[in-house]
Amino acid sequence: MPDDGVPGMPDDGAPRMPDDGAAGAPDSAAPGMPDSGAPDAGAAGALVGVLGGVGPLATVLFMERVVRLTEAARDQDHVDMVVLQHATVPDRTAFVLGRSPDDPGPVLAADARRLAALGTDFLVLPCNTAHAFAGAVGAATSAPLLSMVDVTVSAVLASDTWSGRLSGPRPEAVGLLATEGTIASGVYLEAFGARGIKTLVPDVADQATVTSLIYDGVKAGRGGDLSALDGVVANLRKRGAGAIVLGCTELSVAAEATSPDLLPDVVLVDSLDELARATVLRAGHRLRAEG
Repeated sequence: MPDDGVPGMPDDGAPRMPDDGAAGAPDSAAPGMPDSGAPDAGAAGALVGVLGGVGPLATVLFMERVVRLTEAARDQDHVDMVVLQHATVPDRTAFVLGRSPDDPGPVLAADARRLAALGTDFLVLPCNTAHAFAGAVGAATSAPLLSMVDVTVSAVLASDTWSGRLSGPRPEAVGLLATEGTIASGVYLEAFGARGIKTLVPDVADQATVTSLIYDGVKAGRGGDLSALDGVVANLRKRGAGAIVLGCTELSVAAEATSPDLLPDVVLVDSLDELARATVLRAGHRLRAEG
């Protein structure tokens, strides 16, 4: 980051926390809360730190998915989360592609330290492209980062992903729908490659369609659904993709607005869904039974 950082931000690029909201808060903590500021010590489960705002709407959807996926009969049965909705983190794709000198790594690392100071047991980052900076986040704090990429790859390889949906063996290739930054960073290509799975990505024209839905649609507040990518998905399947990975959380937002019968015969693996499920389980809670 240049020395002048982001306007209105401290030098490390992370938002300022109020003096009484970080570690070292005065003993006069909120009534009913222990001095550490954490939930009641008798409560089950871990405290999750969410590195959010990348993008903002996707973070909100992630939180909603965690709530809806948790087996709960009352407020106290849900997952405890501390969310840092830091929307002004520099654009991840722009930096990865060399279009911007503003490095998101130090900003995300500073955010990780702030969440760790609040007593979080582990961190999540509901942005696939930002996982190109997972090393910086991991080096910033002892609180482990639950990898969105790893849980998505594991979901693709899980037998129940394919049960009843394929007549033959699990395919050797998946199609990846993601930002140009995620593709260029290689986070999914390397993770799938290590498991013997080939990753197919859209051609230049099809990637432009994906990018438009992400940036001109969801990020710009204009919405959109996956129907815009029907041709892109068809082309990936023709090339041998047995499953399609939604490797961008803005595409998860678009999927929310998509009719369930749009892609009835496609094995679709949503990275935001998989991170939400893994978060519930890692936090020590149970998943709500579907249906």
